[in-house]
Amino acid sequence: MAGALLKERFGTRSCAVITDTNIAPLHAEKLIDVLMRAGFRSTLLTVAVGEKSKSLDQVAKLCEQMSAAGLDRSSFVLALGGGVIGDLAGFVASIYLRGIPYVQIPTTLLAQVDSAIGGKTGVNTIAGKNLIGSFHQPALVIADTDTLRTLPPRVWNEGFAEIIKHAIIRDAAMFGELQKKVAQPSSLRIKQDARETFALQQLIRRNIKIKSNIVAKDELDQTGERALLNFGHTVGHAIEQAAGYGKLLHGEAISLEMTAACEISMRKAGLPESQRAEIIAMLELYRLPTRLPGNVPREQIRRALAFDKKFERGEVRFVVTPAIGSAYVATNITMEDMSDAIEKL
Repeated sequence: MAGALLKERFGTRSCAVITDTNIAPLHAEKLIDVLMRAGFRSTLLTVAVGEKSKSLDQVAKLCEQMSAAGLDRSSFVLALGGGVIGDLAGFVASIYLRGIPYVQIPTTLLAQVDSAIGGKTGVNTIAGKNLIGSFHQPALVIADTDTLRTLPPRVWNEGFAEIIKHAIIRDAAMFGELQKKVAQPSSLRIKQDARETFALQQLIRRNIKIKSNIVAKDELDQTGERALLNFGHTVGHAIEQAAGYGKLLHGEAISLEMTAACEISMRKAGLPESQRAEIIAMLELYRLPTRLPGNVPREQIRRALAFDKKFERGEVRFVVTPAIGSAYVATNITMEDMSDAIEKL
């Protein structure tokens, strides 16, 4: 199916498959075979797994490798992997020869429901996460749920941070449904019946629809609509940086900031304490952290906040929830509010 979709979109061109050292042994050979049978000439480029690969040095290496392989303006890039690979490969595609198309093939739950959708690409700097990047929409997103069978439990669980986020900001009904059944990665490693497969696909499709609808109204993040997707991300990115990229998974850091955001939402947006408790219980139900590890320095988190790109002219743009199923960008949140919430993590 992937071969037919790609051939319909691109004809028969050359392409680069960008992936990492974890995903390559699992899925790269199969994808290369699909591409070959569809008539594409492909080049496999593999980077080290983890956030450290999201760097300008790695971008330069990939561009040099693509040039050496003869990729030109008629070529395209395939991002085979999770959020790190999607961000990195998308950014490479956005600048190589001033921009060539790319395709997202997300292999993690988090990437399938969130990071592969929306066209944000980027790399990290010492100062912060994703501070260098571009908007570059993928030509296609191919979410194959079979790739989720290989996920370790921790990586599976982190995907639910973004699913829970979507429920909090936009879909109270989905929040209620998530409370009823805990999906476990072990169920994906055995032969699923049609109902289980359908339920998983429907959950992913539902989350894609939530994010794509928000992005469609504010593609370049200018009106404030897309900023709702930052619920859990302002402090979350700072926590990732303070912990050291890769020590906490992205979804784990987002879970911690959603915990902090609920504290702020109670004081500044009227979130009922009972709903805050429901959100914390939900995060813990899906084995996501709600307490900051002792080895993550809080002062370093505060310093990292100052460089977050969600600040404008020094003013905080912080997403709060007044009730499960809704959210807005608050204008009355201070650095002191965030600092207090971090202290309570």
